[in-house]
Amino acid sequence: MRYELFIGLRYLRPKRREGFISLITTFSTVGVLLGVMTLNIVMAVMTGFEEDLRDRILGFNPHIILSSLGGGIPDYQDAVEKIRGAPGVVAAAPIVYGQGMVSSRQQVSGVVVRAVEPAHASDIVNIASRLTQGTMDELGRKQKVTIREGGEERVVELSGILIGKELAKQLKVAVGDPISLISPSQSTPGPMGMVPKLRRFAVVGVFDSGMYDYDASLMYMGLADAQKFFELGDRVTGIEVRVDDVYAAQATAQALERMLGLPYQARDWTQINRNIFIALKMEKILYFVVLLLIVLVAAFNIVAMLIMVVMEKRKDIAVLKSLGATSQSIGRIFIYKGIIIGVIGTLLGTLLGYVGCWVLATYEIIELPKDVFYVKTLPVKIYVENFLMVATASMGICLLATIYPARQAANLAPVEVIRYE
Repeated sequence: MRYELFIGLRYLRPKRREGFISLITTFSTVGVLLGVMTLNIVMAVMTGFEEDLRDRILGFNPHIILSSLGGGIPDYQDAVEKIRGAPGVVAAAPIVYGQGMVSSRQQVSGVVVRAVEPAHASDIVNIASRLTQGTMDELGRKQKVTIREGGEERVVELSGILIGKELAKQLKVAVGDPISLISPSQSTPGPMGMVPKLRRFAVVGVFDSGMYDYDASLMYMGLADAQKFFELGDRVTGIEVRVDDVYAAQATAQALERMLGLPYQARDWTQINRNIFIALKMEKILYFVVLLLIVLVAAFNIVAMLIMVVMEKRKDIAVLKSLGATSQSIGRIFIYKGIIIGVIGTLLGTLLGYVGCWVLATYEIIELPKDVFYVKTLPVKIYVENFLMVATASMGICLLATIYPARQAANLAPVEVIRYE
């Protein structure tokens, strides 16, 4: 063991008359511990939120959406077959997007219409696994529904649609009930002038995507029904694509654009949800910087403690230099002392941070309000690289905190100490 390290360890066990210095040393170690522990837990929670949101978005959305710069896509069958044969593509299906309003006897709500081919409804998004009521088999098929008009009841055949559970609650409807889809942008002539286009559908299934916004505003219908309702003819508004590697979706989207050429335009999931993930990333960085200030405060305690030790050990430093110790060796003594405090605080903080993350992930002791968050409890994801990053930042700050006191000790002249003390 180097004598500098040996002396540094001895200085961690001060004499009785140096009890105040010992107290500051304890506060410095605890400060580093709390900062590292808190930072590790917050980073794990933020990473959990980011990954959980990404999984939920990808679980109910395509990885790539192909659209046409000129509007609708007329000859989409050929394009779909080409895309299905492209490298990295798992599935491709035509899609029609639209907006409208749905009404029942009790309520009215705005919706986003997503129309798919019933035979390929679960190729891109496994809707069947998200159904809480009804079945996928009835999507787009005619259903016999009893409706009441003018005090009379009659049986009509309506095409089947799927709606989210929150939308079903808002409209107060269940499987088998009729609802009306209204398109304000499309009007038909009537006796009182132009009136919005309206068509009735039958609810054949209710899905739970796990995200409130989707469950409250999304509606699935058959592709042929949507083409007729939105007056698209044989065109579709886009082609949805699912790939085998979500992290290679951007490269696959660019390859599909080159393969199909103009007027096709491809956007991957990172571009479609760009604002959400940028906001989460910035929030994660902000939390990291803010909570790192806890470690910085502890580092100031280390600086104050080391300066006090230098003042207290002036005679010892003079004796060591008189015996032949170099200025660099004297500086290393105090650097080692500060680093040892940082190592102890960082190791204990990392350990307690891991324990805290494990407890939050295992026992789910913190519940979140369902009407605010899309998860019931704090999502926690533990990654070694995050813990290493926090530990490295903590040790770096503690090392920087030792530089000034170490230089003050190294520059101390033995003659001055002997002369005045």
